Amino acid sequence: MEKFTLEICVDSVESAINAQKGGANRLELCSNLIIGGTTPTKSLFEEVKKNVDIPVNVLIRPRFGDFLYSPYESDIIKNEVEMFKKLGADGIVVGVLTENGEIDTVNMKKIIEKSENIPITFHRAFDVCKDPVKAYYELKELGVKIILTSGQEENCLKGKKNLKKLVTLSNNDKNNSPEILIGGGLNINNISEIAKYTKGTSFHFSAKKIKKSKMIYKNENVNMGLKEFSEFEIIETDMKLVREMSAYLKSI
Repeated sequence: MEKFTLEICVDSVESAINAQKGGANRLELCSNLIIGGTTPTKSLFEEVKKNVDIPVNVLIRPRFGDFLYSPYESDIIKNEVEMFKKLGADGIVVGVLTENGEIDTVNMKKIIEKSENIPITFHRAFDVCKDPVKAYYELKELGVKIILTSGQEENCLKGKKNLKKLVTLSNNDKNNSPEILIGGGLNINNISEIAKYTKGTSFHFSAKKIKKSKMIYKNENVNMGLKEFSEFEIIETDMKLVREMSAYLKSI
């Protein structure tokens, strides 16, 4: 699988271990994957690093919602980038936009300065920016190494035409061009079509399954968060799903 990158997004130690055992060669670590991911805790990062030996990139996202951040949130982002850099993160995953849907190049530059040259992934904020080609070149100019994208659609299958354009742009633009990391709705059922159509070589998914709580006594009348989510179900990366994806990529 040397020519491919298989990155698994995880939000627990168990998921990180399962991803590595399944054949992932990089992790994106977050918390609260069920709402798209937020910044993990220091303790979670340290525990994951103790239990895996593949690179761990850390998502820095202070909250659920859009990517237009207040000055307070911007300071939090920069402080956490600096903290995880010192803790030994292998990369930072982040994204900030202006109110007009442009890349916030001013704040991205400040964030990158705090990272002290460890690789930066611009996450799927890219998928809600106004002009992806303009954004690509702005991120290249900033020194961003990876762009995670579904092709500006709900999922990467719907966005495959845009993904192909971006992969071609990256492949033809040899001078420090950002790598296009394909993600968003990726699974073993669509990886063949997406990989062959886009000619992409970097893929990102969570390989998640629902694990039932081990609680014996369950009070179903009380909900601690969103009512759409059961308190007695846990989302976890499935080693078997990762292994299937890894095996497919090795077979290409």
